Amino acid sequence: MTQRSSLPLSIQPTVDGPPPFTTLVELTWREKRIEFWIRFGHQTYEQVLDRHRRVVGFAPGTVFAFVRWAANDYGTVLSRIDIVRAVDRGEPFQTLPFVRPGGDILLKVDTWPKVARVLEHIDTIDAQGIDPCEVPADHWRHVHHRIAAGVVPHPYTAERHAAWLKRRSAEP
Repeated sequence: MTQRSSLPLSIQPTVDGPPPFTTLVELTWREKRIEFWIRFGHQTYEQVLDRHRRVVGFAPGTVFAFVRWAANDYGTVLSRIDIVRAVDRGEPFQTLPFVRPGGDILLKVDTWPKVARVLEHIDTIDAQGIDPCEVPADHWRHVHHRIAAGVVPHPYTAERHAAWLKRRSAEP
């Protein structure tokens, strides 16, 4: 007789599956039709489904950027970027298409001009040698609110990052 796990089926580990409580993101890439990709984030799991689709996973607490773009014969039908913090067991979360179970959404932006502004902001952070995953959640929320209001977000500088790292190391 096989002993059954007390964990819910959705978080039971499988033979080659993701670790428990991993946030899974379904990615699709069909050139110039459907392009879902991760702009930044440290993956802890990957499963290739076929040549166009794969599933990637993120450990609890990990921050990642999920970009979705789709088009049809008449042009772009979807442009979106979400910056999400993967949640741990028991934490509240928001649902998001193609993300299981969901996450703490720090930024959500749609329409290509706004998405492009967020991507430029991320590029600026990268150019300073700062890992966008290490940027505090409050900054991503700030960027979300400023872009939603039609205002340029404040830049994230090396000085601001150093202050954040100091503040984070002083927390108990």
